[in-house]
Amino acid sequence: MEKEIPEQLTALGHPQRLAVFRLLMRRYPDRVPAGELAAALGVKASTMSSYLAALHRVGLVAQARAGTSILYAVHMANVQGVFQYLLGDCCRGRPGLCASPITGGLPMTDRKYNVLFICTGNSARSIFAESLLRKAAGDRFNAYSAGMKPYSELNPFALRVLRDKGHDISGLRSKNISEFSGPDAPELDFVFTVCNQAANEECPAWDGQPISSHWGMPDPVKAGGTDAEKALAFQQAYGALKHRIEAFAALPVASLDRIALQSAVDEIGRTPAEGL
Repeated sequence: MEKEIPEQLTALGHPQRLAVFRLLMRRYPDRVPAGELAAALGVKASTMSSYLAALHRVGLVAQARAGTSILYAVHMANVQGVFQYLLGDCCRGRPGLCASPITGGLPMTDRKYNVLFICTGNSARSIFAESLLRKAAGDRFNAYSAGMKPYSELNPFALRVLRDKGHDISGLRSKNISEFSGPDAPELDFVFTVCNQAANEECPAWDGQPISSHWGMPDPVKAGGTDAEKALAFQQAYGALKHRIEAFAALPVASLDRIALQSAVDEIGRTPAEGL
């Protein structure tokens, strides 16, 4: 490990390669095609290929073939090894100097936990997640949602699904993510991105370092075809989120430390985004 550290740090010392690495960290545990990474960061495909090759060569990024495409993801075991080396070996047992402020357990008590779901428009997927968690476990969680670039109105197909499923939609509205980063904003315990575009963008540095994860899924708003086909896309998105929210609500949050919680919510994010 010590032999590899200088090469890994050198790879991350390049600003654009660091940007690729940070984006893949935000998208973890997703595996992302190079073309999507290039589009998100506004670089040429050939340039992105060279960045990914450099990160893969030093073991920070893993690649896997899916059909004719090559997908990329953070090699988390190797990344953890880098962090452990820097925080352990380099600090020489002086935790007061090098201890990470977020490695301990969250102060989980009997209070209600604040959960924020983020997507781009805050008109469908994040609204579904907010409504589902409030209905499933509103006694234990305060559920919120917001958009990076929120629409002025909620999607009518999304509202129809929520009405049909018995949700109270009277207080729902599209909100900008800025509402949750000001001095009067609730202190967040969990932050989930439910669309890839939102995960690709930089979010605020949340106070208190909430546990975050990416639960990306297809955007039903982009579904084409007849109204019946569009409605089906929204039903599928609702169903996929329902399974994830139910799994999240079933976690024994108060009895798990931060590492176990992070692992659990990441595992939920790996659930196939297929509504039933």
